[in-house]
Amino acid sequence: MSSHFDCRDETQLLPGLREARRAVARGELVVLPTDTVYGVGADAFNAAAVQRLLDAKGRGRQSPPPVLVPNTETLHALAADVPEPVRLLVDEFWPGGLTIVLPAQPSLTWDLGETHGTVAVRMPDHRIALELLAETGPLAVSSANLTGRSAAVLVDEAHGMLRDSVAVYLDGGPSATGIASTIVDATSFVGGEAPVIRVLREGAIDRARLREVLGDMLEADPVEADGGDA
Repeated sequence: MSSHFDCRDETQLLPGLREARRAVARGELVVLPTDTVYGVGADAFNAAAVQRLLDAKGRGRQSPPPVLVPNTETLHALAADVPEPVRLLVDEFWPGGLTIVLPAQPSLTWDLGETHGTVAVRMPDHRIALELLAETGPLAVSSANLTGRSAAVLVDEAHGMLRDSVAVYLDGGPSATGIASTIVDATSFVGGEAPVIRVLREGAIDRARLREVLGDMLEADPVEADGGDA
């Protein structure tokens, strides 16, 4: 049976965070609000918990979840290297809706799925998420929905899809934007011959804003095909 806490009520916030922390420690799943959409999270260093997350969503190991972190120091602990362009992005957009893919520290003992030696990292801009992350450490977090369904922007939407596969639901009210994070791939800056930041998914932060920070270190914008006569 799942536990629900309305974290907009200060009397429920601390008990909710405490129960969520305990659930993560037990290898169970929690739903938490973020600045983009609701996420379902698990201990990133517990392989069974990460598999439970993938199973709850109906998602395969070929789609590993990103990792949410409480601060930039944790990024340096998880990534093999943090090149200058990534530091620029972090300074400008973290905490916020930008997920960055980098080579993972080879010494890390975790199993997020078929990552091919990379890790996708984000620091969310949400008080409840950051407070939970400060207590649990890095969490593997994916959008709180079944694969193929729209991401949840309300905790009730998440519960309607994930039900009792999740131990604790933290309600932070409606998502601020409902727009998923932008995902960029910076792996070519670590040992790549022609390094460039690639946009894997455009979301909360558009290419124009990325270009303002990165200039030519961002891949060329896609050319729109001519649709022909109407």
